[in-house]
Amino acid sequence: MRHKVAGFKLKRPVDSRNALLRNLITSVIQEERVITTVPKAKAVRPLVEKMITLAKRDTLHSRRQAAMVLRTPDSLKKLFDTLGTRFGQRQGGYTRITRLGPRKGDGAEQAIIELVGSELVKRAADRAKRREERLKAAREGRDEEAPPEE
Repeated sequence: MRHKVAGFKLKRPVDSRNALLRNLITSVIQEERVITTVPKAKAVRPLVEKMITLAKRDTLHSRRQAAMVLRTPDSLKKLFDTLGTRFGQRQGGYTRITRLGPRKGDGAEQAIIELVGSELVKRAADRAKRREERLKAAREGRDEEAPPEE
């Protein structure tokens, strides 16, 4: 029976496990999508969701609590400036875990942990980039078609 036993051990000592989870939290917030093993993804999910909940509050105390966990100032800034506002109206469920199948080397079950809505943000950024390239190509094409001035 597992009564009153919370958390994941991940076959690591406490300090290694804490370092692993802090690095994973920082990576998920910074990159919005990380490929890892299924147990690690399941272990980091509640911690990432707690960080986003702190970002929604956006007080000095919540910033300091998040700064204790996150590794880089860039991830802290992104968490409070971007993600806190993006998930402001959402009541939870900020992450998604998708299984990918076994890893080639050791057969460990792989999974992607990603922030919900990150695919929409990426798609919009790609769309804007393609549009900018088309406009640039159209401008260059117009310049080539113009007759040379004498």
